[in-house]
Amino acid sequence: MSMDDLPVEVIGNILSQLGAAKDVVVASATCRKWRDAWRNHLHSLSFDSNDCHVYHDILPHNLEIVITQTIFQTRGLQRLSILMDDVDEFSAAPVIAWLLYTRDSLRELCYNVRTTPDVNILEKCGRHKLEVLSLTHNSIIGVEPSYQKFPRLRSLSLSYVSISALDLSLLLNVCPNLEVLKLINPDIAISDAHTTVELSSTSLKHVYIEAISMDKVILEADHIENLNLKDCTFDLFVLVGKGGLKMLKIDDVSVLHLDIGENTDNLEVIDVSNFTIMWPKFYQMISRSHKLKRLRLWGVVFDDDDEVLDLETLSVCFPRLSHLSLSYDLRESMLHYVSQGSYCLEDVVVLELGWTAISDLFIEWLSGLLEKCPNLEKLIIYGVVSGIKTNDECNVLACFTSSIVRLMRIYSHVEVSFEFE
Repeated sequence: MSMDDLPVEVIGNILSQLGAAKDVVVASATCRKWRDAWRNHLHSLSFDSNDCHVYHDILPHNLEIVITQTIFQTRGLQRLSILMDDVDEFSAAPVIAWLLYTRDSLRELCYNVRTTPDVNILEKCGRHKLEVLSLTHNSIIGVEPSYQKFPRLRSLSLSYVSISALDLSLLLNVCPNLEVLKLINPDIAISDAHTTVELSSTSLKHVYIEAISMDKVILEADHIENLNLKDCTFDLFVLVGKGGLKMLKIDDVSVLHLDIGENTDNLEVIDVSNFTIMWPKFYQMISRSHKLKRLRLWGVVFDDDDEVLDLETLSVCFPRLSHLSLSYDLRESMLHYVSQGSYCLEDVVVLELGWTAISDLFIEWLSGLLEKCPNLEKLIIYGVVSGIKTNDECNVLACFTSSIVRLMRIYSHVEVSFEFE
């Protein structure tokens, strides 16, 4: 079968896979049949200034015309991406025209366009078929629950968006079926009447929050499964749910009080990195996670020098643990708690270990852990060697490597790999 024999609907699907508007335009120029597919059967279209540097060379007014002509030659677009990063401001009128022309069929919108004046995306796209909405560098002012509703929206991403705490709360309320929420470095305005950011949703399952600095955040999500906090600062972060949380990921977060309540019973993944831990308190919080399969404590700092990670207790509380990742500042006092006891991490098949400075302590630590993981299949060792320059430092690394080689000969059935920075 030749390309000419393909049904026009199939050609439309092929053009939709290209995505980038410039590629679609070039491909559709092949023949009349491909132009027909572009007009009537194209589902996806993308204008991205990062992928096409020509957009930076065109005056905003001329670029508005190009985008308008391209969009207006399509019918029934379902996915539209307009990402004009580092491009001068557009006029509001043509942008509104793009949204009004496509909103009856549009299911996914990725929008990063600066306009004068600002365009109210919620007003233009509400009450329609939109399922995915991603906004970047925009302002959301005055959410009106009475008529700004998104009954089908499943995923909402707000990056570098200006919004008040009240409007953010109202926005979640007008999305009754929202499952995925991403907040990346938003500018959240706090009023005297709303000093706490309160987020409430009965449908949310996945929440990702990055680069937020707030005194108090209360997240109420009955059916939440994944919570990911990254590069945030909180005095208080509270999660209120019904115990469905399966993954908790914390990366470079400063929080005085973290409360996830009764949401630990079904946790399967705990991933904590670049975090200062009050281990007894943190352990008490997660100790009921008997379904835990993956535990990662990476670059953690114990709040008290006398605190230790008691692996024997972990083995009892987390009997299903299969993937263990540890990297923290080793102290000689910790080695005693690795080797003591008759515990066994028999379900652990993947072990990841890291160090920040080469020392004999790491070899002792590794040796003790290997003895406690009889069914280990894979070992990954992470280290930092970028600062090694002198001959003495090279010799230390050589001796360290030889020690690991000798040790691993005892465990020849284990696959070993190294990752160095």
